Amino acid sequence: MATDRLGDMRLFVEAAALGSLSAAGRKLALRTKLFDRTTRQLRLTEEGRFYLQQCWVALRAIDEAEAGLQASQTEVRGKVRISASADFGRNLLNDWLEAFSTLHPELSIALTLSDSVSNLVQDDVDLAIRFGQPHESSMIARQLAPNWRVLCASPDYLARYGEPQTPADLVDHKFIVLVTSAGPLNTFHFVVDGQEWNHTVPMSQAWETNDGALARAWALAGHGIARKTIWDAAADIRAGRLKVLLPDFCVREAGVYALLHGSRYRVPRVRVLLDFLIEHFDRATHELLFDLKAPDARRS
Repeated sequence: MATDRLGDMRLFVEAAALGSLSAAGRKLALRTKLFDRTTRQLRLTEEGRFYLQQCWVALRAIDEAEAGLQASQTEVRGKVRISASADFGRNLLNDWLEAFSTLHPELSIALTLSDSVSNLVQDDVDLAIRFGQPHESSMIARQLAPNWRVLCASPDYLARYGEPQTPADLVDHKFIVLVTSAGPLNTFHFVVDGQEWNHTVPMSQAWETNDGALARAWALAGHGIARKTIWDAAADIRAGRLKVLLPDFCVREAGVYALLHGSRYRVPRVRVLLDFLIEHFDRATHELLFDLKAPDARRS
């Protein structure tokens, strides 16, 4: 890449981030109109938004290549950017990252928590932890652990409303629903007498939130039945703060995955973090989930 074009890319990215087109930024070599400028605001055109995303990819690759040349294969430094779900990220993952940073004091962490699926390129993420089978064919997906989801409620809620014995009983209950950018996760899947059976929660009657950690807190407070990954609910189940409902009707789901760019795996800090997560998920699977009943694989 010509030096002046690389400089133009950096100027463009900086101008887009700051919302100001400096005199230097006006020297962009491209002929395509990238900005719409008014007296009060600088906005990207459709072509500008496309070019910005590609610039981020190219510049990040260049920066990582330069960082990789400077770092040895055993040196972990810089910033690693991680994406995870809210409840898991605030609890187990945060504890693990504390231990990881102790091992690698020259490393800094950027942790994005969202219960919506992140775009690794757009959100500038090195590694995403996903509950469920990833669909991005251009990414490396490494399975970290098994996973299943459970319907659960607090003893206080069950004392007031009773415990459902079959999926059909759910029509008489209150629910806490997680809402993502793709919509509410308000349809629950079961197997009854060998046949698929679904229950959809009416949103008009549900407590709803886009934060998985808050959904669990509401379940603990007795506001209704929540659907949680076993990783988020295991400690509360074992302590008796939550009880699993309808376990014999639940279906097995895809596991927990690490999703990352192929080029990022070669960066020492990302490779070492992935190895660390593989080890900790393996240990936690035996320590945290060992006595919790997983759905029968034949129900998948």
